[in-house]
Amino acid sequence: MAQEERKFVYLDNAATTRMRPEVLEAMLPYFTEHYGNPSSLYEVGRDAKKAVELAREKVARAIGAEPSEIVFTGSGSEADNWAIKGVAQALEKKGRHIVTSAIEHHAVLHSVEALAKRGWEVTYVPVDDQGIVDPADVERAIRPDTVLVTIMMANNEIGTVQPVDEIGRICRAKGVWFHTDAVQAAGALPIDMKMLSVDLCSFSAHKIYGPKGVGALYIRKGVRLPVFIDGGGQERKRRAGTENVPGVVGFGRAFELAASEQPANAARLTEIRDAAIARIMGGIPHVRLNGHPTKRLPGNANFSFQFIEGESLLLLLDMYGFACSSGSACTSGSLDPSHVLLAIGLVHEIAHGSLRVTFGKENGLDDIEPLFEALVKVVDRLREMSPLYDEYLKAEGKK
Repeated sequence: MAQEERKFVYLDNAATTRMRPEVLEAMLPYFTEHYGNPSSLYEVGRDAKKAVELAREKVARAIGAEPSEIVFTGSGSEADNWAIKGVAQALEKKGRHIVTSAIEHHAVLHSVEALAKRGWEVTYVPVDDQGIVDPADVERAIRPDTVLVTIMMANNEIGTVQPVDEIGRICRAKGVWFHTDAVQAAGALPIDMKMLSVDLCSFSAHKIYGPKGVGALYIRKGVRLPVFIDGGGQERKRRAGTENVPGVVGFGRAFELAASEQPANAARLTEIRDAAIARIMGGIPHVRLNGHPTKRLPGNANFSFQFIEGESLLLLLDMYGFACSSGSACTSGSLDPSHVLLAIGLVHEIAHGSLRVTFGKENGLDDIEPLFEALVKVVDRLREMSPLYDEYLKAEGKK
């Protein structure tokens, strides 16, 4: 397809989002005009400090927290690392056991794996075939030496929303700290820390139309984590390093907008998501919807197309102008399919043929039919080349 004929449609908003103009506008003065170091006592430094604290207030307000409970980080992954490794260090004398799920983001999984190499024990609770963690499984997994449970609020691949409130109440009753990764949930789901039994919660700016390179960790009042980065006294002496002032300002503005618009955006994206699921599931044979049909993020739709391979699916869709994601890890140099898809019971050959479509602010119902038409062409082309599909047709007497 000629480049000039190609209409680009971005459908990978779970990977990252385009920064909103309002966010960029808020950030720009802190690159040039208000460029001071927030730790400096003179006016240009005080201006930067005020901006950081205002952003902290905005993030806190968006999740029903106190500003003192918000610590800015360099990413959601950093927030996950600090929460998990920080609790391990702080409570090592109490116990060396952590509970998590089989479908966590790699920032969580690799953090607990790093601890396991140092002698920690990790229990991975399973999920059902729709990707839901059973709170009863978490309760059974908690032991006298358990110091942390970490279960994500919503899955980044299949979009399933977890019962974190119930899990949090179990942890609170057991005297175990509870961390949840809310990187995907922020802006998509209502979040109120006053209502949730959550001790630690991770966020990221670039998932909510903010800048890359900045995140936050909510640390409930009374939870004391060790210093994550040694050096200066930034972030109440918990994370050294001169603050990324423009990034923090952008994060505050992005979260402020996301929280205020959440109900309307969730309703709109749910309509688009459900229409896309109905069109694709109803119009293409041998397709499976991955994740819970309704307990899922508003903009997330994840499919497995039998008899094809996800990487080829992505590359051909890109030729038609659609940017999506796959459940296959081939693009990262691995031949293994997604650990999430395997955890919900998919066999390798079906997990490899997965496609994640995540809608965002710039998408509408009018994107569905062009996507469907492109998918029909791509899937038909790939199946024509598939020996597995050929065997299937022969077995069914259709060839």
